[in-house]
Amino acid sequence: MSNSTVRAIVTDIEGTTTDINFVHKVLFPYAHAKLPDFLLANADTPAVAEQIDAVRSEMDAPNAPLEAVIDQLLHWIETDQKVTPLKALQGMVWADGYQRGDFKGHLYSDVAPALRQWKDLGKALYVYSSGSVQAQKLLFGYSDAGDLTPLFSGYFDTHIGHKREAAAYHRIVTELDLPPAAVLFLSDVVEELDAAKQAGMQTLQLVREGTQAGNTHACVTRFDEIAL
Repeated sequence: MSNSTVRAIVTDIEGTTTDINFVHKVLFPYAHAKLPDFLLANADTPAVAEQIDAVRSEMDAPNAPLEAVIDQLLHWIETDQKVTPLKALQGMVWADGYQRGDFKGHLYSDVAPALRQWKDLGKALYVYSSGSVQAQKLLFGYSDAGDLTPLFSGYFDTHIGHKREAAAYHRIVTELDLPPAAVLFLSDVVEELDAAKQAGMQTLQLVREGTQAGNTHACVTRFDEIAL
């Protein structure tokens, strides 16, 4: 990694900034438990109604009753499907949970200090996660290290493309208006790093507990091992 050229850092969330267990053992079960009542109470709210229609569209059943929509959403949660209207509705339920103080966004202890240091060095910080932009902002806004959203210049989710496809990283670089080699991508997933590298980005694999180190990208175990 040629540190002097890094002008922007794009980070993944799950397994990189945040313990994957927070997503799978806190956020997903919370959405699974709260989503049915949330939909029954808010089905007529325009933002919610729009997502319910999007679910019907995904089901190819434009007249599906609300109960069938709820069953489909719960099935997607149980099978960890990355479906856009599910992500949007989960984000609404999580917003409720964060605001009520039911949980805080988990960050590894090395993450917030490193993000602040990089920001002070003049690096632009971005997030790219399969979770919706709304969910990303909630996690960093209600994190156990406080509100970190002022540190970030932008957020990307699957609207920009899939994380294992080089085209998504080409689009991110275009949005950042930087040479690809000036952008560092951080992730725990080798296939995502491969795609970013194909687009010309610099890459680092975060090897947190439970992550298998690959052999095609430089590896670190913590953010404070990244020298910029």
